Amino acid sequence: MTILFEETLYQNANDGTPFVNMLKEQSIIPGIKVDAGVIPLPGTDGETETQGLDNLGKRCAKYYQQGARFAKWRAVLKIGPNEPSALSIHQNAYGLARYAAICQENGLVPIVEPEILSDGSHPIDVCAETTERVLAACYKALSDNKVLLEGTLLKPNMVLSGAEGPKVDVKTAAWLTVRTLSRAVPPAVTGIVFLSGGQSEEEATAHLAAMNQVTDLPKPWALSFSYGRALQSSTLKAWGGKKENVKAGQEALFKRAKANGEATLGKGDLDATGESLYVKDYKY
Repeated sequence: MTILFEETLYQNANDGTPFVNMLKEQSIIPGIKVDAGVIPLPGTDGETETQGLDNLGKRCAKYYQQGARFAKWRAVLKIGPNEPSALSIHQNAYGLARYAAICQENGLVPIVEPEILSDGSHPIDVCAETTERVLAACYKALSDNKVLLEGTLLKPNMVLSGAEGPKVDVKTAAWLTVRTLSRAVPPAVTGIVFLSGGQSEEEATAHLAAMNQVTDLPKPWALSFSYGRALQSSTLKAWGGKKENVKAGQEALFKRAKANGEATLGKGDLDATGESLYVKDYKY
């Protein structure tokens, strides 16, 4: 699976072959980012909501016709003295639910992505409690909107300390993440694909491997990855946009994909090292 921007979904190779067809020939399922970014949420202290519901049904129908088979919508929440507010949680949960329902009406599998930013100095237990509240609200909204959970994927943050908070070992963070998910995510959900949230490539992989090693908590869903920065960073550095570096870029991508594939099976090194990819108030 690969997530495309709208412009890429409609692009062709130099020989005129649609990019979507090139992906399909490699057994890669194309998907599409359908939200239009975040805007300030009135009545809050700098919190946001995601826009893009206008004409989403018509757009999804066109994306399906072009070859997309799943979609992504990112909601962004933050932890602060009084955040996330009840208004922010509600607004983002119902935005995700409306998006998911519209996608399913048009044949697309929705990835539900309520991202709690790692900005801040909060301890890991605050992230765990906040993540549980946000996920519970999301699944209440998805139920209210009659979304078929078996036809969805969840893309959440991992339960971690704030970027400036006290660090916790990989196994503890993984266990708390699984515990939080077991409390809030219905077993009908087929898979959970994590975002990396600014962790280093190695940290993100180690946390995923450790989660798949947890044995004393229920895990009725597949736990996998949907990393951006933590899958692409070393690849882009190795490639550098130069033809002579294509092989090096491919090898770097293969290395990260292989490590994360093994992590979905609970294999791999749990030593979390590497260069942090954290960006405060991350936007894309």
